Amino acid sequence: MKVFQIGAAGGVGRRLTQLLAARGDSVTGMHRRTDQGETVRESGGTPVAGDLINDSVDDLAQKMRGHDAVVFSAGAHGTGSDKTTLIDGKGLRKAADAAVLAGATRFVLVSVFPDALRGGEAGEGFEHYIKVKKSADVYLTCTDLDWLIVRPGTLLDTPGSGRVTAGPAVEYGDVHRDDVAAFIDAALHEPALSRVIVELTSGDTPVADAVARLAV
Repeated sequence: MKVFQIGAAGGVGRRLTQLLAARGDSVTGMHRRTDQGETVRESGGTPVAGDLINDSVDDLAQKMRGHDAVVFSAGAHGTGSDKTTLIDGKGLRKAADAAVLAGATRFVLVSVFPDALRGGEAGEGFEHYIKVKKSADVYLTCTDLDWLIVRPGTLLDTPGSGRVTAGPAVEYGDVHRDDVAAFIDAALHEPALSRVIVELTSGDTPVADAVARLAV
C-alpha cells in the first residue's frame, strides 16, 4: 500500500510511518519545516514539503497522486485559534478534496474524543478546537471517500501496551500514541472497517483483535 501522511513528523505520524514501513508499505510524509523532513526520513518515509495553509487543493492533489490512502494527523497544536481553523478545519477540507482529485480513496482522520478535558480547565481556545474538529469530521463523512475517523483519548508518550478499548462509543480515558499508531496501521489494512467513527482508549483487547471485531 502507498500511504500519504499529513502530520507525518508528529507523535502519532512518525510512529505510524515506522509501522507501515516495517510491513513493507511505501509512505510519503508531508512536512512544513526542513527539520521535520529529516524526522520523516528517519522514520522510514519519503519526505515531501507541503503546507496545509498555503497549498491549494490542486497542489495537495499533485502530491497525493499515486497513493492508495491518506492519513491526516496534522494539527495546530495550541498555536492559536486562527491556526486551528486553518489547519484542523480548512486544512482537512482541502486534504479531503485533494484526495478525491488524486484518487486516493482510503482516508483516515485522527480526530479528538468528544469528552476531552470536559470538567477541567478547558478555555475558549480549546472549545474552538473541539468545534472545528467536529465540523471537520462532519465534512469528511459527507464525501464519497472510504473514510475512517479515529477519536483517541488523551494521548500519552509512554510506551504502549498493544491493547486498547475501541468502539463507536467508549468511556473517556488515556491512550498511548504507540497504540493509536498501531490501531491505524491495522485499520488501514482492514477494508471492512470503513465509513465508521471509532473512539479509542487504552484497554485490554489486543489491537488486531479490536480492529477485527469492529470490521465484522
